[in-house]
Amino acid sequence: AGIDTRPVFPDVKPGYLREMIPDSAPQEPDSWDDVCADIERVIMPGVTFWHSPHFHAYFPTANSYPALLGDMLSGAIGCIGFSWASSPACTELETVVLDWLGKMLQLPECFLAGTEGEGGGVIQGTASEATLVALLAARSKAVNKLKTEHPDMSDHEIMGKLVIYTSDQAHSSVERAAMLGAVRCRQLQTDEDLMLRGAVLQAAIEEDKAQGLFPFFLVATLGTTPSCAFDNLLELGPICQQQAVWLHVDAAYAGSAFICPEYRPLLNGVEFADSFNFNAHKWMRVNFDCSAMWVRNRVDIVDAFNVDPIYLKHDNQGLVTDYRHWQIPLGRRFRSLKLWFVLRMFGVKGLQDHIRKQISLAKEFEVLVRSDERFEVTAKVIMGLVCFRLKGSNEINEQLLKKINEGRKIHLVPSQVHGTYFLRFAICAATTTSQDVTFAWEIIKQLAAEVLQGDSDGKQGNPQ
Repeated sequence: AGIDTRPVFPDVKPGYLREMIPDSAPQEPDSWDDVCADIERVIMPGVTFWHSPHFHAYFPTANSYPALLGDMLSGAIGCIGFSWASSPACTELETVVLDWLGKMLQLPECFLAGTEGEGGGVIQGTASEATLVALLAARSKAVNKLKTEHPDMSDHEIMGKLVIYTSDQAHSSVERAAMLGAVRCRQLQTDEDLMLRGAVLQAAIEEDKAQGLFPFFLVATLGTTPSCAFDNLLELGPICQQQAVWLHVDAAYAGSAFICPEYRPLLNGVEFADSFNFNAHKWMRVNFDCSAMWVRNRVDIVDAFNVDPIYLKHDNQGLVTDYRHWQIPLGRRFRSLKLWFVLRMFGVKGLQDHIRKQISLAKEFEVLVRSDERFEVTAKVIMGLVCFRLKGSNEINEQLLKKINEGRKIHLVPSQVHGTYFLRFAICAATTTSQDVTFAWEIIKQLAAEVLQGDSDGKQGNPQ
C-alpha cells in the first residue's frame, strides 16, 4: 500500500514488537525473503508516517531521492571523517557546501570559510547538538576571560556564577544544554507577539550582574516550536555585543525559508551573532540528519574541544580543518554528500519553489480556519505552520485533538502558550497538496461538530 493510503498514526500498544519476533538472534542466517516479509508484518504496523501527506504534526522532516542516494553513497564509502587525513574529501566537501549554503542564506562573510575566513560551517546531527556545542564553546571562552579578570576565583567558583538566557518560547533543548553545561538558565518573558525583546534582556543582564553573576550566552530563536514566533535579533544583537554575551541563533525550522528573498529580512541581525544554526533536514529536501551550523570564529570552538592524542595527529595538522574539534563525538559520517546532491539536483530555485509551495498551503489552511466562526487562529501565520483552536475551553480542544488522532486519518500535535491550549497544523510532507489540506479540514470540521454537540448535550444534562 502507498504511504498516503496507510493510517498515518499506528494503532499499536507499547511492547507490541517484542511479541512478534524471537527473543534472541538466529544462529543460522535468515533468508532475505523472510526479512523482507517481516518489514511489512513487524515494522510497518508500528510506523508513524512522517512523509504521509496527512501528517501535520511537529515540524517537517525532509526527504528526496537525491538525498537518499547521497546517504547510500556515504554508507558505501564508509569513512569515519574525524580528521582531514581520515578522508580528505569528507572534510573538504563539507567546508565548501556549507559555504554554498551560507551564500544562499546571505550570511555575513565572517561566517564563510572561503580560503582565508576566520569562521566556517559544520554539519551537526541536530539543532540541540548545535546549541550545546555553541554553549560549551561560549562557556570555555567566558571562563578563560573571567579567570584573567578575577584571578582570585577558581574555575568552580566562576562556573557557579555563569548564567545563560533564552525566551520562554525557546525549545526545551536550550534548558537541557544548560543542564549538561552545568550553568543556570533564565527563560525571559516574551511580548504579545511571543517575541523576546532587547529591553527585557538588558534588564535581566543588569539584574544578574548586580547580584555578582556572569551573563555569557543568549539563544535567540527564529521560528519557535510552539507557534513559529521570531525573537527580535536587531534589538538583542547590539546588547549582546555591548555586554560580551555570545549570541547563538537557533532557526531550526524557519532557517530554510531564508533562501527566499522575501523571507530573508527575518534573518536581519544575524550579523551580531557568534553562531547560527538551522536544520536542512527539516525543510530543504535533505533527509535526517543534517543540521547546518556556522561560527563567526572557529578558534572559539576548536579551543573548547581540542584534545589531540598522538594516534589522531597527521602531517597537515593546523593547516586544514579537523571537524572532530567542532563537535561532541569523535567520528562523523560523510553527510555533506547528500547536501551536495540536493543542492545540485534541485538548484536554489527548486528549493525556493518547494518552500513557497508549503507556505502557500499553510495560508490555504489559515483561510479555511478563519472562514469558520467556531474556530480562531492563535498566532500569525508566517511559515508553514497554522496554530488554531475551537473558541472555548482548553478541554474541548483537548477532546478535538484526541478524536483527530484516534481516527488515524490525519495526525496533529498540540501546544500551549500562556495557558491557552491549541492545535498545530504543519505542512510536512513534500507531496502535500491543496486536496490534502481540504481533506484534513473536512475531518477537523466534522469532529469539531461532534465535540461541540457532546459539550452542548453535557451542559443541558447538567443544568447549573
